[in-house]
Amino acid sequence: MTSRGNCSRAVLLAAALLTAPVATSLMVTAPAQAFIVFDPSNYSQNVLTAARSLQQITNQITSLQNQAQMLINQARNLASLPFSSLQQLQQSVQRTQQLLSQAQNVAFDVQQIDEAFQHQYGSVSLSASDQQLVTDARSRWQNTVGGLQDAMRVQAGVVGNIDTNRTQMSALVGASQSATGALQATQAGNQLLALQAQQLADLTAVVAANGRAQALSEAERAAAADQGREQRRRFLTPGSGYQAGNATMFNQ
Repeated sequence: MTSRGNCSRAVLLAAALLTAPVATSLMVTAPAQAFIVFDPSNYSQNVLTAARSLQQITNQITSLQNQAQMLINQARNLASLPFSSLQQLQQSVQRTQQLLSQAQNVAFDVQQIDEAFQHQYGSVSLSASDQQLVTDARSRWQNTVGGLQDAMRVQAGVVGNIDTNRTQMSALVGASQSATGALQATQAGNQLLALQAQQLADLTAVVAANGRAQALSEAERAAAADQGREQRRRFLTPGSGYQAGNATMFNQ
């Protein structure tokens, strides 16, 4: 019995030795995908890289949005004001200029003023006839009345411009307040300055017309005084036809 047992153990040992290389070869040639390996360090690094990439994309989107907004603002700043009061202001100035150009007798012209004062407002000619003196005095009176009328016409024209100026001022202020960009606000401000310049032009016209009327009135007064002295001299000159005599009053 002992010899049979030993023999059986020897057979089993030999079989084990023979099958060992086969098992080893099977373990060596097993496919790699059959083993799943998880590396926490590598996974964290990949997640951090993805987060950084996402942040970069977000920053680029924000930068593009800022650039788009900047272009929109530039477009607004370059937009022109859709309202213009230039034509109305020019028409107001032209109306005032027309009234000044219609000045009667003595115009707003240096040469004509010099000629008028030389012939009508200068020293009275000692050789002029009495009829000529009367004619010159009447001409000067007409100049004075015409100057006063011209001044009142200019005043009426300027007053007529007030309503137009009020409408333009209201429209320009509204355009300035609703301006979408710097250019529109600047253009509205410039037109308001143009409106002020037009109003100053009207004020200048009124002052000039009033000054002209006053100057003609003063010149007429000075010429009348000079002519009065000449007529008195002629009246008192011996042989002029005046004879002194006794005057009787109240039938006495």
